[in-house]
Amino acid sequence: MSRVVLVTGVAGSFASLVARRLVELGDEAGIEKVVGIDTTLPDADLGGMKFVRADIRTPVIGKVIAVEDVDTVVHLDVNPPQRGRVGGKELNVIGTMQLLAACQRSGTVGKLVLGSSAAVYGSSPRDPAMFNESLLARNGVRSGFPKDIVEVESYVRGFARRRPDVIITTIRAAQVLDEAVDSPLRNYFSNPVLPSVLGFDPRLQFLSLADALAILGEAVEHDRPGTFNAAGDGVVLLSQAARRLGRPLLPMPRLGFATAASRVVRAMGSDIPPDLHRLLTFGRAIDTSALRDIFGYELTRTSEETLDDFGRTLRPGIMSALGRRA
Repeated sequence: MSRVVLVTGVAGSFASLVARRLVELGDEAGIEKVVGIDTTLPDADLGGMKFVRADIRTPVIGKVIAVEDVDTVVHLDVNPPQRGRVGGKELNVIGTMQLLAACQRSGTVGKLVLGSSAAVYGSSPRDPAMFNESLLARNGVRSGFPKDIVEVESYVRGFARRRPDVIITTIRAAQVLDEAVDSPLRNYFSNPVLPSVLGFDPRLQFLSLADALAILGEAVEHDRPGTFNAAGDGVVLLSQAARRLGRPLLPMPRLGFATAASRVVRAMGSDIPPDLHRLLTFGRAIDTSALRDIFGYELTRTSEETLDDFGRTLRPGIMSALGRRA
């Protein structure tokens, strides 16, 4: 059966790459048409994707689904705020509510793929060694992007109860680390100096772009209902990441770290989301065995390999330059 796939948030770098990947799969994956939706035109080449300028926070999303006869929705318009919390929360939560309401009314939608985030587990000193899909954040998540993700997933579960006929796949991914994808950790590691929390060396995981695209393509092409963690195997300590990238750490007291780190990063011409400081303090690791054993996907790049691949795209760090001079 030919599929008409709707991808939300295609003005974002990652969603636009996903949409283009689905266009490339085309007939091979039974995809007849890919429709991308966002409020602004993507900077990247649209390829064979049909772009619709619309806001998923408005009822017009229902008209788009009806007019295009959409049967598969890939919801990727859930992102950490870049410019203020209010706009980000409205897009993440209100946008998801409107999208799900439109899907519920639709007579054609039969599959929903949610690009969620491992941020749903939060970051705290009480975290388990590895989070599997059945675990929840130990201290809860009370604010910011993690809270948005918790709310988004709760709305999706409610939608699943109302529309049990719709196949729902939720991918809780670690951050994609790639020069082509705008993500908080990409921007953080691109700085010449990396602010860190004094006395803490958090465990981090990364997902390669190739694996992220392949996982979402698999979820669209085949029926893989359920919730699945996705991250490269293994963990990388922040101190190890800094050494591999040739960038010195700048330890700061935990009290006031978020504000101080933001000021330092802004002085370097970059930005750091307000929610990243907890990850840079306590870290997080997720268990991906369900992705392999149930979903059926073997990851091709470890977290360490993904970091090294990314490092080769950066300008040499201060430590690397000093090493060469020595």
